[in-house]
Amino acid sequence: MRAFIYVMSLLLAGPALAQTYPEKNIRMIVPYPAGGSTDILARAILQPMTEILGKPIIIDNKSGAGGILGTTEAARSAPDGYTIVFGNLGPNALNASLYKKLAYDPIRDFVPISKVVEVPFLLVTAPSTGINSVADLIARGKKAETPLTYASVGVGSASHVTGELFARQAVIKMQHVPYRGGAPATTDTMAGVVSVYFITPLEGQSQIEAGTLKSIGISTRTRSSLFPNMPTINETVPGFEGVAWFGILAPAGTPAAIVSKLNDAVSRAVATPGVQETMKKLGVEAKASTPEAFAETIKTDIDKWAKVISEANIKLD
Repeated sequence: MRAFIYVMSLLLAGPALAQTYPEKNIRMIVPYPAGGSTDILARAILQPMTEILGKPIIIDNKSGAGGILGTTEAARSAPDGYTIVFGNLGPNALNASLYKKLAYDPIRDFVPISKVVEVPFLLVTAPSTGINSVADLIARGKKAETPLTYASVGVGSASHVTGELFARQAVIKMQHVPYRGGAPATTDTMAGVVSVYFITPLEGQSQIEAGTLKSIGISTRTRSSLFPNMPTINETVPGFEGVAWFGILAPAGTPAAIVSKLNDAVSRAVATPGVQETMKKLGVEAKASTPEAFAETIKTDIDKWAKVISEANIKLD
């Protein structure tokens, strides 16, 4: 009852709060370790958002359980605009189907503020495999006596379900090989231990440029302006698309006026030349959205990946 009264008081006072918000530092929970991909992307927008809002945004790395611990803490935080979370496809969409007992509900317990970036996957292989295109990969998969293998950063990860989706839509058998993180997955792909790997540009761009990995396709529906010469997997496997995203969310009950103010700050920050250039160098596309559009993305991806996860019988509890 006390929590209900607190939330109602915030809702009623929302417009007045937004006029003075923020009056103190804002905590942004990053549910992964410092120095990782999520942390790097979150920190890229801190300075411009701080300048726009007039108060510092402080990163609080709360890692553990594949993003669950930090995301749970964010869900249980006061809905006053002073705790937000830098979420992504995993904890805010995939986990809804991977766990029977999740400590938070990705829809019920959060209000989306804005998407920040979209991250494609590059389908890579070792030059030594002789696989030069998606068509080559599929042809080899159909002829192989034993399934081809694909690496991922772990069971239930975005790279795992993307590989599963590809195998199903390409109608070939592939064996999933999970690793404990991107570094060992990348190393074994370069060595030809596994056939292919759906890698993010943040992880694989330097190896591709060095020639130790070869990218044969990108997972976006249409060709990316960041990789204009890279054919899409969709050109060979019609309808294929697998894109991760990162964005900012607040606890459910955060006043709409504060959500609007935060959304404006994110949108303006993402549009700055500095953020655009930083994201481009990382191989990702900085792209803000309305809260409504971000909410629809989350719902659509929960439904899309739930089907893949169910058919592949992927479970984490």
